[in-house]
Amino acid sequence: MAELLVILGWIGLYAPMALGAVGSIIGCSIAGQAAIGAMLDTETGHGRYIGVSAMASSQVIFGIVVMFTLNRPVNVDNAAGLFSVGVLSGLALLFSGIYQGQCCAAAIHASKAKPEIFGLSIVPAAIVEGFAVFAFIFALVISGGIPKV
Repeated sequence: MAELLVILGWIGLYAPMALGAVGSIIGCSIAGQAAIGAMLDTETGHGRYIGVSAMASSQVIFGIVVMFTLNRPVNVDNAAGLFSVGVLSGLALLFSGIYQGQCCAAAIHASKAKPEIFGLSIVPAAIVEGFAVFAFIFALVISGGIPKV
């Protein structure tokens, strides 16, 4: 049982970065495909489309910081905490990356047809980013209570 707990603790250490990276990969891919499609249809605004398509990349950065914050020797006393905080924050980063990419793709499509709404069209993506920041901050706060030895 102790070995299983330690394995779960190690999974929890790596989960925020890995799951955040998967969310960023999927989100940037979704928005990037929309950006490429928009560039085929328009003559201007290409830089905006590329910039918006990279918005979902922040989830992997949040995941890396959480991973380093959780980094400590894994033992039976802290494994459950590491697993819980790591996996749950990683899942939040995963889903926020995917849905932020979808919001960015919708913003690209909308601003392609109506460039004057570009600023407003990225607000939903910023709101999704806010939820990722919540998961990030609370993971940092909660990780302070996990035993280090």
